[in-house]
Amino acid sequence: MNCSLVCRAWPLAVLSAVIASLAPLSARADDYPTRTIRMIVPFGAGGPTDVFTRVIGEELRKALGQPIVMENRPGAGTIIGTTEAAKSAPDGYTLLMISATQTTVETLNPNKSYKLMRDFVPIASLMNSELVLVVPERSPVNTLQDLIALAKAKPGVLNYGSSGPGSNYHMAGELVKNLAGLDIVHVPYKGSTGARADIISGQIDMMFDSVPTMAPMIQAGLVRAIATTGKKRSAILPDVPTLDEAGVKGFQATLWVGFMAPAGTPPAIVEKLNSEISRIVSSPAIKKAWDEQGANPITMTQPQFKAFMDAEVEKWAKLIKANNIAPIN
Repeated sequence: MNCSLVCRAWPLAVLSAVIASLAPLSARADDYPTRTIRMIVPFGAGGPTDVFTRVIGEELRKALGQPIVMENRPGAGTIIGTTEAAKSAPDGYTLLMISATQTTVETLNPNKSYKLMRDFVPIASLMNSELVLVVPERSPVNTLQDLIALAKAKPGVLNYGSSGPGSNYHMAGELVKNLAGLDIVHVPYKGSTGARADIISGQIDMMFDSVPTMAPMIQAGLVRAIATTGKKRSAILPDVPTLDEAGVKGFQATLWVGFMAPAGTPPAIVEKLNSEISRIVSSPAIKKAWDEQGANPITMTQPQFKAFMDAEVEKWAKLIKANNIAPIN
């Protein structure tokens, strides 16, 4: 800026404001945070994503010295909460809980008002957890091969439940359809509670659910575990094979959670949040508690998390197109 020209033309107050606006963003982040941080969770309270996010929210409150207010904004396959976050100021005081569901909705709902990787900046990863494929306790199916054989003998007859279009559980069902060449029917629910009740009662034939949520029901004999979805067996379900080892080669799908912020959030704030969250997630206490529940703490640098999310969006976009899954509006 040529001050010899500008200073004569502009009042001092205006000039001062312009110069302040050009100050490096990193300088504005020096004292962050100075007030309450809002964390938007685009799911209902009590689910696995909500539970693990609240744990980190409490630890982050201690680390940053400011309140963290959790706002559950469920609905429209995470679009309601994510839209709310996209409208927020990029100042570090609104964070968004991000999950695999939002990366599938990116393709499933092309008419939403935001673009995930355009309108948000990834901050940090938090955890992932294997899913488990279960059938009713009285089902004749005992193994994955039993299930595949039955589905192929009765194309279009068997069904699977999920918590709704675009959810982790829906996409896991579509992935097994794609890799195993099955014709099974998706039954979407408004949340997981109804699907869990119906898998126990035998109203639906199968469903994927998170290991931390479903393990107690498996252990109580309410449902039968067929396979898990990770690269290796679940530590709390060691007798249950993965889908890959049971015959559906290349299958991998996990429930994962992280944080984003509106695009334009100062890089220094993003880096500070990544550092604090990674430190919390790496702590022995968190690792021990989550290991016991079947969850895996995951730490990534901010660029690593962005690359991971880009790959997730691409992976599910290809599956959605390959399976001709109808868009949701």
